[in-house]
Amino acid sequence: MTGKSEIEVIIGGKVYYISGYESEEYLQKVASYINSKISDFEGEDAYKRLNGQYQNLLLLLNLADDYFKAKNRIELLEEEVHSKDDDLCNIKHELIATQIKLDNAKSELSRSEITIANLEGQLKNRE
Repeated sequence: MTGKSEIEVIIGGKVYYISGYESEEYLQKVASYINSKISDFEGEDAYKRLNGQYQNLLLLLNLADDYFKAKNRIELLEEEVHSKDDDLCNIKHELIATQIKLDNAKSELSRSEITIANLEGQLKNRE
């Protein structure tokens, strides 16, 4: 883990110094994401008419909404992966069972071929 670093970011046109154990690129990416959310709202007249407290609340609600949607998507994908893992496990078991049946059929075929060869030999000896 890298040490804690402090970097300068611009959010909403203001300079902030933030620190964290994440990389500078990551922290800049987070700041950029927040700026994009702010930009989305600043284009709406209704947002501009809200006081600062309501603007911040709206921004926080949207960030939380994005978070919970992403979290839900991750849970769905994890369930899908788990389901696919179960399917793969079942397919592997079916493959093993089929391989065993094939091996048994090959053994039975070999025994039958030996029996046929013996019977053919007996028929030739009778002639």
